[in-house]
Parts: sequence; structure tokens; C-alpha cells
Amino acid sequence: MELLLDKSVGCLVGAAVGDALGGATETALPEQIRARYGGWVEGIVPPFHADWATARPLAPYHKGDGHITDDTLMTHALVRAYLRKRDHLDAYDVAELLVPDLIERVVYIPDLEREGVTFHRLAAAERWLVTRLHHAHVDPREGGVGNIVNCGAAMYMAPVGVVNAGDPAAAYAEAVEIAGAHQHSYGREAAAVFAAAVAAAMAPGAGVDDVLTAVLDLARDGTRAAIAAVVRQAEGYADWRDAIPPLRAAMAPYDTVGEEYRSPGLGARRPSRLHAIEELPVALGMLVVARGDLRKAVLGAVNYGRDADSTATMAGAIAGALGGAAAVPTEWSEVVAEASRTDLVEPARQLAGVAREIFARDRERFDRRAERFAGLA
Repeated sequence: MELLLDKSVGCLVGAAVGDALGGATETALPEQIRARYGGWVEGIVPPFHADWATARPLAPYHKGDGHITDDTLMTHALVRAYLRKRDHLDAYDVAELLVPDLIERVVYIPDLEREGVTFHRLAAAERWLVTRLHHAHVDPREGGVGNIVNCGAAMYMAPVGVVNAGDPAAAYAEAVEIAGAHQHSYGREAAAVFAAAVAAAMAPGAGVDDVLTAVLDLARDGTRAAIAAVVRQAEGYADWRDAIPPLRAAMAPYDTVGEEYRSPGLGARRPSRLHAIEELPVALGMLVVARGDLRKAVLGAVNYGRDADSTATMAGAIAGALGGAAAVPTEWSEVVAEASRTDLVEPARQLAGVAREIFARDRERFDRRAERFAGLA
């Protein structure tokens, strides 16, 4: 398999597998997870709530059992936006390509166990896209201002890293532009840094250190400080089980949600230059603990709990881009694909093809610029 395709498959399938495994433990704390499952979660498990349809009436989702969640639905929607434009995306493309996909295209929604438009599965911070861009007709470049500051934009930015494979700075810039239609403050920053991490991991021969160098070079404000603090703690551990408490302690000063994840305080998810979303720093921390191993990084994120599906999505995407398709355990990916009634490989295959086309356009654009600059020089 061509390396670009191999890494694209590893990235997107790894992200989907992380999403599906983490969905079962989302919003729970580590001690609650162990009590529910009789120990550490080591693979695909049933939902945390046996009565999932009624336990949380506002969110009657069948998470667990290998079902992907909105993280993967949004990732695949962004891939389709790239397939339509076949070039780099901007905030206007979010309004013109992504939003119509969310409200018009019928897909299978695994944790609702029915077909429908993706919008019906989105949380409030993601429905904001439709409210602001489709109904309120705001400038797409300012669409994210005022939204809940969370990982909603970051969780589906892996395709931006694939399209900009080997160029973390370009991935960062494109994701900042795209995410501006959805998020602001450190939510937007995290989306850009996650895309940069994937782009760095996509490079031939890349390792965990290359990813960390790229993200720490590009990240700003509280996001950079949080990543540095969590990674520093992670370097002292080789087992994700032991790393969970110290990684949480390192993240706590930068997190606005607080220790009681389901009962956040008044300051939660408000804009700030001092804070960061929790999911990306912890995903990178687990990547360090796991030495880049996808299975271990994903399990660390799953058992960390809190926003486990998004944390595991990011860990799986980066580790999958580093290791390629073979890095993703087939006993997970096959079950997730079947349970979710979703082809996890095809979007990655199509994205790799588009990435080649976009690179060719980038080369033509640079050649024109080089010719003009030579005339100036």
C-alpha cells in the first residue's frame, strides 16, 4: 500500500476506533469506569448505562458496543467537503459545503440506531454551526464567536492534517481558518494544533518526538502550556494505568470544567487565553506514555474517562498516522465497522486521493510564485 494511503487509513480508522471505544466511557470518571466494568476497559464494551435509552433523556445515545459517535460522523462529513471542493477549505466552505451535508445528507447514525441527517446527532456546540451559518447568515469567518468553548471543532480536524501531510504549519493555518466558523478561543486553537499533530505524524519516518516538536512550536497561550505540562508528566510513565492520575493533575490548572465532569462550574467552557480543552493535551500525553502504540494510547484515553470519545479519537488519529493501517487492531476496526454499518476505510482512501490532487495544485501555485519572485529578485 502506498505510504500516503496507508497513513491516511491508519489515521481515520484509528480515529473512528478510538471514538467507538471511548463512547462507552464518556463523561464517567476513572474510578466509575472500573466499578462499572469490573476493572480496566481493554476493548469494546457495552454502554456505561445499561438503560442507555432513558438514563440521560437529553442524550439517549447507544454508545459502546462498537458504535461510532458524532466525532466520526463529523470527520466523514469534512472528508466529503474536501471531496467536493478538491482543494484547501476555508470558513466559507464550511458554510457552503459542510453545513448542507450536516442538514441534508442522510447517513446511518449508529448510536441512534437509525438513518437520519447528522444534525440530529449533534450536540449544542456543533448545532451552533447550523444556527449561525445557515439560519443567521453570519460571516463564516466569525461564526464561532460566542459558542461554547469545547473540543467540538478539534474532534473532526484529522482530515486537515492528512491533506497537509508533512506540513504542520500549513495544517495549523488551514484548521484555524476552518474552525473559525465553528469555534473561538482555545477551542479553535486546539483544532489547529490537532491538525498540525496529524500532519507531523503523516511524514515518512515520523515519531512521537516529531509530533511534539511540531505542536509545541505552533501552539499558543494556554493550549501550549497545557500540552507542555501534560507531556512533561507523561514522560515519567510507561503504563497508561499509572499515568491517569498524574496526567489529570497536570491538566487541571488549564481545564475549566473541573473535577466533577458532569457538573461543571460557572466558568466552564468560557473563552480565555490561559486555558485549554482537556482532550488534546491528554491525547498527546497518552501518546507519549504509549510510545506511539495505538492500542495503548487509545486505552489510556478510554480509561481516563471524562470526554473519552474525543480524547481517544485524537489519540487514535495521531497514532494511526504514525503507524499506518497496521497500527489499528483489526479485532477493533472490524467490529466497529460492522456495528456502525460504516465503511471506515473508504473515506480515508478517498481523502488520500484528494490530498494528492491538492498537493499538485500547491506545487503549481508555488512554481508560479517562484517564477514571479525570481523576477523581483
